[in-house]
Amino acid sequence: MLRALIGSLVLSLGACANPGHDARLLPGQSSGTDVLARYGTPVQRWREADGGQTLEYSSQPFGRTCWMIKLDANDRLISIEDTLRYASRFSIEAGMTAEQVSRRLGRERSRVFFPLSGEDVWDWNVEPDQSGYLLRFNVHFKEGRVARTSQSMVVPERFPSFFGRD
Repeated sequence: MLRALIGSLVLSLGACANPGHDARLLPGQSSGTDVLARYGTPVQRWREADGGQTLEYSSQPFGRTCWMIKLDANDRLISIEDTLRYASRFSIEAGMTAEQVSRRLGRERSRVFFPLSGEDVWDWNVEPDQSGYLLRFNVHFKEGRVARTSQSMVVPERFPSFFGRD
């Protein structure tokens, strides 16, 4: 019970403290310095061809968001996007490289290589669907390129007898 209460509190506090809901960050007005002052060092900085950069704030491996904050060459805020939202996830296409996927979805939760299929599978925790169960988005790579994507439901521990555990 206490564990559930603490988990709920952490999730509710985390939902408030993110760049996507920060009214102080205004596109065209706020700077990269403003972002860094509020959210600290990003997980990754991606240099853009136009001289700008994208700051990655990923909550993986335990969270379900990845905020990509785009700054122009003058260090002005252009946009803030949670790239693990449904539409963003499904912009991943066969043939993309690992770097293209990382730039789109951010740091993955885990990577597992399956020798029999020859697939390297990366996954991300994402917002659950209507079932409410935890959900993972998976990208399957073969020879360094996206072969396919999939989703997997995380089976809750509250059904132990179903799996032979009492």
